[in-house]
Formats: sequence, C-alpha cells, structure tokens
Amino acid sequence: MKWLGLIGLMGLTALLAGCGNDGASSTGEQAAVHPGAQVYTRFCFSCHAAGIAGAPRVGDPNAWTARIARGQEALVTATIEGVPPGMPPRGLCARCSDEELALAVDYMIARSL
Repeated sequence: MKWLGLIGLMGLTALLAGCGNDGASSTGEQAAVHPGAQVYTRFCFSCHAAGIAGAPRVGDPNAWTARIARGQEALVTATIEGVPPGMPPRGLCARCSDEELALAVDYMIARSL
C-alpha cells in the first residue's frame, strides 16, 4: 500500500509542476505581459468578459470589428467620456490616467482580433 501513496504523491507533483508557468518557455523566459492587462483585470473585466450592459466581449472579434474600424483614438475617447447607458466615464476608474485607459483599450483590442 505504500507504493499507492508514492504514486499519488508523484502524480500530485507532476500536476503542480505545470502550475505558475503562465506561458513561460522551457528556457525560463517569462511571457511578456501587456501593459494594459492590469487595468483591464481590475476595472474592465467585470463587464467586458461577460458582455454586461452591452459591453463588447473581449475575445469576440464580431463585437469589436466595427468599433476598431472607428479607430483606437475614438475608443479611448469613448472610454474616457463614457457611452450611455452602460459604459460609465473612465470605466469607473477615476484614478486611472488617460494613458492607462488607452493601454487597457489596446489590450482589449489585441485580445479580440
């Protein structure tokens, strides 16, 4: 019966070995993180991941194509000013700079193409 415990421990070790890799290559390089990812995760994710209140879902190119065609500057302006009735000004991130919001928009675009 001891060998069953050893096999279980080896299996758990194998499963945990892949945890925390976050896409890093086998050479140990860490995957590049988009500079807008943190703002997106903290302030945009709650609506844009699920499409709440008409928010275009990140990862859905059909939802973004027409918006992207208007240009990134227009998207950033809409983010800053808000889009009634669902998108509040600055996406409820009053402390985010215009640059941080632009990076979050860029992140969403990159993930939706």
